[in-house]
Amino acid sequence: VQLVESGGALVQDGGSLTLSCVASGFTFTTAAFAWTRQAPGKELEWLSTVYADGRTDYVDSMKGRCTISRNNAKNQVYLQMSNLKPEDTALYYCATLLGDWWHLPPRFDRGYWGQGTQVTVSS
Repeated sequence: VQLVESGGALVQDGGSLTLSCVASGFTFTTAAFAWTRQAPGKELEWLSTVYADGRTDYVDSMKGRCTISRNNAKNQVYLQMSNLKPEDTALYYCATLLGDWWHLPPRFDRGYWGQGTQVTVSS
């Protein structure tokens, strides 16, 4: 099982960014995927989940500012973010439990995780 995130960058306050996660080593189409993030000195924070049938969930603080999606043909999951703020600065992770569910709160010792991609928002 492998998850590889990309797309993190340095952006200005109010900017937009799309993160990507390429998955391999398991059956992509039947799995749910989550995006989480961890800012320095803070706990891991769940942001969004996309399920096998395309249903999505979002943390309240990100509703209206991000969109999660998946491309089953490419084994990829995306997180589009807009109106980014300095407090969105964090290491962003893609994760899966391999089945069509997600567990809260997110934990590194549950499921499979990528190495993370850094998003830095400057003021």
